[in-house]
Amino acid sequence: MPENTYPTPARTLEHELEVKKSRFIARAGRVESREQALAFVDRAMTDFPDARHHCWAYLIGDPASATTAAMSDAGEPSGTAGKPILNVIQHKRIGDVIVVVIRYFGGIKLGAGGLVRAYAGATQKVLAELPLAAHEPHTRCRLALDFAQEQPLRHWAAQHQATVEAVAYGEGVTLTLRLPEGAVAALRQFAQARGIRLETD
Repeated sequence: MPENTYPTPARTLEHELEVKKSRFIARAGRVESREQALAFVDRAMTDFPDARHHCWAYLIGDPASATTAAMSDAGEPSGTAGKPILNVIQHKRIGDVIVVVIRYFGGIKLGAGGLVRAYAGATQKVLAELPLAAHEPHTRCRLALDFAQEQPLRHWAAQHQATVEAVAYGEGVTLTLRLPEGAVAALRQFAQARGIRLETD
């Protein structure tokens, strides 16, 4: 891969593993901030409200020099869940990724070693099947435009993997887009053709 690129999840995926009647449901997906990671965990708790544990780990940024990583045992014995999940993520060298492993207790205690193997195994399974995409460096652009141009710009953004981060309405519209650096030239062309003012960070 070119410099500044690394593999990231292309979509969210789930995989289930059963160990001595306990169910371990591993859900992996893409996150780019702690806020997004915690929202991903909250969603798993909402989807599986009756599970006994929702253990997780995430790694944000280039896996070779991650900007941030965190983990939680979520009530399991210390070191038996979050750390094994994170270890597998680091071994796979995937960035901007979170794995939540949801556990339904089956009535048979697994012991510390059994828990480590189960959480690592569930993570290994879901990451082995997870579709990956190359991360591209992103940039932010602010655009000043007329109200009539907002919908065409949003349509352009949706087709170029750009996300709308902020919108302010006044005499016109000021809109902040986050987009892959490779799409900036196309955005500049789009803006010039419509008389939209563009500023990049």
